[in-house]
Amino acid sequence: MKKKILIINTGGTLSSVNSERGLIPGMKSGDMLDELQMVSKNLELETEDFSSLDSANIFPEDWAALAQRIGEVCIGYDGIVVIHGTDTLAYTSSMLSFMLQNISIPVVVTGSQLSIAHPVADALENCRCAIHMAASGYPGVFVAFNRKVMLGCRASKVRTMSFDAFESINYPYVAEISSLGLHIHKENLLKKRGIFHPQTSYSDRVFLLKLYPGMDPEILEYLLEKGYRGVYIEGFGLGGMPFLKRDFIGEVKSVTERGMTVLAGSQCRYEGSNLSVYETGLQAVAAGALQAYDMTSEAAVTKLMWVLGQTENIREIQEYFSVNIAGEVQREGV
Repeated sequence: MKKKILIINTGGTLSSVNSERGLIPGMKSGDMLDELQMVSKNLELETEDFSSLDSANIFPEDWAALAQRIGEVCIGYDGIVVIHGTDTLAYTSSMLSFMLQNISIPVVVTGSQLSIAHPVADALENCRCAIHMAASGYPGVFVAFNRKVMLGCRASKVRTMSFDAFESINYPYVAEISSLGLHIHKENLLKKRGIFHPQTSYSDRVFLLKLYPGMDPEILEYLLEKGYRGVYIEGFGLGGMPFLKRDFIGEVKSVTERGMTVLAGSQCRYEGSNLSVYETGLQAVAAGALQAYDMTSEAAVTKLMWVLGQTENIREIQEYFSVNIAGEVQREGV
């Protein structure tokens, strides 16, 4: 019996067409079916249109609806491929990793740098990789791009125009395509640790703040007054924050004492944060900041949104950030 794969189209460059307003999503999934069947021999494909959006116009409510839809239909398929625009693809794949944790089939998010209608596009090759990963039988949420497969919460877009647009940050590839075919690195896969049910609650009252020298610490007070429940701060180097002249750490202490969750990480893309090395990190932890360790920015932001959707209890929030939920963090003790 052929394996059944569902292709869910959300839009993006892969399904785009030319218009007077520039490239816009325009192709339906059915329009792409003939091309997709060319790269999916011995598999049965079905398609579904979830939306037709540039990924800049995909928001948290769309993540929740997409996760809910995947949860509803996953029992009828061996795997699911989500076609998505590249600009916010890593945010979507990260949030799906949390919302769909312990799913029993592969869910593979992919996109392209050129429309599937373009003669030299990367679209078909990315779809080939995604479709065959979806048929692999290895459960989880993944990103397939440029003949590589990554954990959904480890992928990040690192190039704007190259076909090699995505990399797996601080975690090895899950699978790669070479002359030997699709080779899956089983040691890098996650083990199912519980019963699956979509967990789609979230809070969008989250802010991403990148520190720069001289930033006014009162920005945190402003965010608290505006109703933000959490902020992810990308600090310097290993995650340090200033406390002289402009006492940013003092402001962290002030807002955490009043219920705001402050997650601290590094502006550096690779190797992650460690707030236990320098005084600028140790003081931040003492002030109430939680550590992001080696999470990507996309995973840190979406995990913060997801966790704040599960609970308002400060101890439970701390507990969520002390554990590895979907492969998003890998540090001693996490």
